[in-house]
Amino acid sequence: MKREIITIHFTFIFFVLVLVFQEPKVYGQNEKPNIILIMADDLGIGDIGPYGQAIIQTPNLSNLAKQGMVFNDFYAGSTVCAPSRASLMTGQHTGNTRVRGNGEFPLESDLKILPEMLKENGYRNLMFGKWGLGLKGTEGSPEKRGWDYFLGHLHHISAHFQKPDSLDLFLNNTLDRVKVPEGIYANDWFTEGAINYIETSSNEEPFFIYLSYTIPHAELLVPDRYFKDFVNENGQSVFPNEIAWPDGKHYGQQEYPKAAYAALVKSLDDYVGQVMGALESKGIADNTILIFTSDNGTHIEGGRRMEDVDYFQSSGQYRGVKRDLYDGGIKVPLIMRWPNKIEQNSTTDHRASFWDVYNTLGDVVGNKDDTRDGISFLPTLLGKSKQRKHKYLYWEFHEFGGKQALLKGDWKVVRLEVGKNPTNKVELYNVKNDPSEQIDLADKFTKKAAGLTRLMDKVRTSSSLFNFGNK
Repeated sequence: MKREIITIHFTFIFFVLVLVFQEPKVYGQNEKPNIILIMADDLGIGDIGPYGQAIIQTPNLSNLAKQGMVFNDFYAGSTVCAPSRASLMTGQHTGNTRVRGNGEFPLESDLKILPEMLKENGYRNLMFGKWGLGLKGTEGSPEKRGWDYFLGHLHHISAHFQKPDSLDLFLNNTLDRVKVPEGIYANDWFTEGAINYIETSSNEEPFFIYLSYTIPHAELLVPDRYFKDFVNENGQSVFPNEIAWPDGKHYGQQEYPKAAYAALVKSLDDYVGQVMGALESKGIADNTILIFTSDNGTHIEGGRRMEDVDYFQSSGQYRGVKRDLYDGGIKVPLIMRWPNKIEQNSTTDHRASFWDVYNTLGDVVGNKDDTRDGISFLPTLLGKSKQRKHKYLYWEFHEFGGKQALLKGDWKVVRLEVGKNPTNKVELYNVKNDPSEQIDLADKFTKKAAGLTRLMDKVRTSSSLFNFGNK
């Protein structure tokens, strides 16, 4: 009977949530800011207006950029979902994280993660969307990791589909499956949930909302209200050279992949606008840190091709896409707004990464932790002159034979097929002079390549799960 009750409709679920979590309080202003982290899934750095997108209009993200700070040199934790998000949650790079590749690998129980740290500092934590860092019954399951409420996908594969028949729900100390009403798009539901909480929240207790969308990842399926802007009066795509993705494959059928991808980006922008509007209506925008980013570079899945990536300039000026350790696979947008703290319409060239977010938000709430790989970039956000910088950034990826990359100053090394040959020769790029990573300088600057290779070999710890195929 209990399962039937919680699967009736989302509005009922959220009504229960309000009854469980909200107590009558006098409305005031808490000292610590609310935090909302919006994560896109496979959004390329060039897909949105603040980073140069000219074809797809993203007015809400452009407004967010005008009201806050845009990072020009920000990197994801990895080039695919799970390790990138693990890096975000743990404050570790992928040479140290337990989760270094896609798959159902849970976060370890003895390492405090972001929601647990915030909960210890008085935050109520809600997550809507894609988790992928621990299934039910594991040490990474959301109810064990500091979340007070969760509605979304525990499993990576279920997050591939935009109209799932069910989602995972943690409510009233119970983690169960909840039926999604027919015809409902999951990301609409996630947005509705976040907005409902914002509208009913008490200003006495700070909240952390993690809105972890599943777009514009394939499948390339999107509500008609967004799709209609990219088809003509005959229902045909406004974009040239569309090649249909057929039915019967892993991702759903899509006749017009370019139009669908553009519509997914537009929908994401609209969701961000809805959240911004809810904060303004509630009167708490000034006391809320709003963060927007993507888990890795753009994809070529579900009918999307490299031609489409090039057409939209989804990777900007950078080489590569998702699953590459060239910058197109790991360089992502970061836009942050914190009124009266972060200067409006500002940009920064400070180099930062996913594994800095844990330390930065810890710095905001008064939780110092020097044991992580991350460095707080709060001084940059506040316009301070003294900002610590990374000596290097490091990534490793365990598909396609294994890949590694290390960035130090203007120089970056990339090593491919590590599993076949752990001492394989690196490629060397000067990313200041050659941001597109087109000119391999390894043979010209042999000492530089050798030095960065030695450093790359030193900075990772061994892993029983991810060892490039070596025993």
